[in-house]
Amino acid sequence: MISINKKNTIIFGLSTSVDIAEKISKKLGIELGIMKKSQFADGEIFIESTSSVRNKSVFIVQSTHKPANDNLMELLLSIDALKRSSSGEINVIIPYYGYARQDRKVNGRQAISAKLVANLLVKAGINRLITIDIHSEQIVGFFDVPVDNLKAVGILGREIKKLKLKDLTIVSPDHGGVSRARTLAKMFNAPLAVIDKRRASHNNAEAMFVLGDVKNRNIVIFDDMVDTGKTVVSAINILKEQGAKKIYLVITHPVLSGSNNNPYEAIKRLKEAKLEKIITTNSIKLKEDDFIKQIDLSDIISETIDNHINGKSITDHFIEKYNTEL
Repeated sequence: MISINKKNTIIFGLSTSVDIAEKISKKLGIELGIMKKSQFADGEIFIESTSSVRNKSVFIVQSTHKPANDNLMELLLSIDALKRSSSGEINVIIPYYGYARQDRKVNGRQAISAKLVANLLVKAGINRLITIDIHSEQIVGFFDVPVDNLKAVGILGREIKKLKLKDLTIVSPDHGGVSRARTLAKMFNAPLAVIDKRRASHNNAEAMFVLGDVKNRNIVIFDDMVDTGKTVVSAINILKEQGAKKIYLVITHPVLSGSNNNPYEAIKRLKEAKLEKIITTNSIKLKEDDFIKQIDLSDIISETIDNHINGKSITDHFIEKYNTEL
């Protein structure tokens, strides 16, 4: 067993998460490694570490959002390259874990992609996964290595508190997110409402009705992620029909997909729906403006790494520091 300390620890930030890795490196005084990436003419990715990792504890940071396949493949190849370079333990930090929505079979001839990705990561050689608000908690059980699924509700809640909203109601955009929204509602001692929706197909769901009283209330729609924004627009419309006042969207992962011609299509859609503001994290980096506030994740990830290096509890630390009443 290789002893872990900052002197024999190195962190790599891959294409999607360079900024986060650089901040973690500075906060903890950990060496920032350099990963060389290039592509062949047919699109194959070439990966090579230009930093020595022999017997070092390695942390790799990479979100796997759009282009999900390219970013996932870059991560897998990086893990393999470091493993073959005689690294010590390999800890992978995936702030946004792509493919997490495909965690079960809805119909008979479907892949369980979240399980396959877990298998690929473990087979590639990871010793630990650190992620944030993974879409489905059951995915933690897909891994045969330790998984730390950090919760962003505390840092997001503190940002909501700055808005000083009166008559606040927390809204879950669907039944699946009730537990998540209830945690935030308890922090503010606020009532909880739920949107009942019907999903016709992928990225196509319609809000049917609101379970709970939202009339003359300021609303925070709270969820782990938003993709196209169509479902949220539908929720905004029905909340306004029920007499809601100002409506804010608070999410951990701003997937906010658009078309090739308009990558900010989802944001445009939400602005046109008269949403007040989006509060989110930088698990997926966006261009910030007055409409979008991104909270930096490097602090909570740094604390997680530091606790791991020093053999301290990660769960107890986050319950005590972040997931308490505001």
